[in-house]
Amino acid sequence: MQQTNLLPVSASGTFLIGDDLRVYRLGFGAMRITGKGIWGAPSDKQEALNVLRRALELGINLIDTADSYGPAVSESLIAEALYPYPSHLVIATKGGYIRTGPDQWRPDGRPEHLREALQGSLQRLRLQRIDLYQLHTPDPKVPFQDSVGELVKMKAEGKIRHIGLSNVNAQQLEQARKLTPIVTVQNRYNLTDRTSEDMVDICQQENIGFIPWFPLATGDLNRDQGHLARIAAKHNATPGQIALAWLLKRSCSMLPIPGTGSVKHLEENARAAQIQLSDEEFQTISQGFH
Repeated sequence: MQQTNLLPVSASGTFLIGDDLRVYRLGFGAMRITGKGIWGAPSDKQEALNVLRRALELGINLIDTADSYGPAVSESLIAEALYPYPSHLVIATKGGYIRTGPDQWRPDGRPEHLREALQGSLQRLRLQRIDLYQLHTPDPKVPFQDSVGELVKMKAEGKIRHIGLSNVNAQQLEQARKLTPIVTVQNRYNLTDRTSEDMVDICQQENIGFIPWFPLATGDLNRDQGHLARIAAKHNATPGQIALAWLLKRSCSMLPIPGTGSVKHLEENARAAQIQLSDEEFQTISQGFH
């Protein structure tokens, strides 16, 4: 990671995923480089490839994707843009959803589906092993331990380096940790939706990375233009940048992954890493959205 001090995201600090994957805390979510409804190819493929390459130039070394983004589109674009990968890049992907159309998501946590999903991800990403493989969601029709147990088997086979969970509660995390080390939890969390507040605290206590999805709460930030707009103006920043800075300050194990299909928006998000909120500003923002 040469020229660390010149990379915008280096200001976000680092986090150690597991015992061997050190990443900058501001990453990139690769869901939005697909088509409308997270379905099919992006409207501007070249821009999507440019976004991925620019992310690395900005210092981002955690990219989060899933087999269901597209489906298969996001992972394929990552390989096309970035393979062969630099040694410090961590690509996290997920399995556990079936896609039947735009904006349609159906859980499938059957062991045979997860095995098939992982195999597809390995092929598209051109990898022998996934650094961080996450169960995308618990499937109410499948015993949770069966889904997690299949990931444990594939880890033993050398296909997975570390296991993470997504869209889980505290009880499910505890259940999974009895089967295998869990290094990350990816739940919806942002300024306007803090239903996973307890999970953020548990992850910090247990040194588990917390990856908030939908970190920018697009559209909802307008609810409190007063405090947020004032603090944003003081930092010469956008409300979205302040929302990301707030996440980074909320917990030292917080790993926001704002996603976009635009290079300009990517660069704007990356600059959020350089914003240092005071304790007073953090509290004011927190209270403004409760």
